[in-house]
Amino acid sequence: MKVQIDPHTRERAAERGATEREIEEVILTGFPIPAKHGRIGKAKILEFREERLGRYYDQKRVEVFYVVEADVAITVTVYVFYGSWGN
Repeated sequence: MKVQIDPHTRERAAERGATEREIEEVILTGFPIPAKHGRIGKAKILEFREERLGRYYDQKRVEVFYVVEADVAITVTVYVFYGSWGN
């Protein structure tokens, strides 16, 4: 499936600490999460092991919400959470 990253998603990704590669990875290999309004949600826990805003985190959870049109996943937004999920 082809992934099209919407400009809104790019802006949110820059603010929240996700890369375009990570967004594509989540869509292609992430696990399903609940979504509203006919959207699809997927998430993936990624190794981080860095500081963000002055605090160290082992992992980050990237959640992507998108729609599929003609076999193209078009992103709506992305959320990023930092912490440790034990895997």
